[in-house]
Amino acid sequence: MPAIAFETYRSYDDDRFVAEEAFGSDRAKVVCGYFEPGQFIPVHAPDSDVVVSVRSGTGVVREGETTHRVGPGDVVAVAAGTARGVRADDDGRLEALLVTAPPPSDGDHRAVRTGLERGEFDPDAADDRTEEA
Repeated sequence: MPAIAFETYRSYDDDRFVAEEAFGSDRAKVVCGYFEPGQFIPVHAPDSDVVVSVRSGTGVVREGETTHRVGPGDVVAVAAGTARGVRADDDGRLEALLVTAPPPSDGDHRAVRTGLERGEFDPDAADDRTEEA
């Protein structure tokens, strides 16, 4: 696998998070994720495991019913089929490395596209801003 330099891939978009693929194979996909304040990957449950490694900034990673507060150096692993999402805090950018295995299908990300279109982090939650302690 090639070395991944976050600075090489760094890109931000005012409208939605940016996912820059750094590596891909039929067994795994590595993405550098860049989030402006408040941006998110909507909660969804694809058929792949994911590891989220926070490089900078703060936010939350949803793992099923648990919401993890995360910051630089934190790592959250979520098993395939478990609902997951990532959201940057409202007061700063978030950068994270996301590794999925196997790579999610286009169908797996249908819920992501829908959540982004609706502006909803967790469309199934009564209040998607509520976090567990």
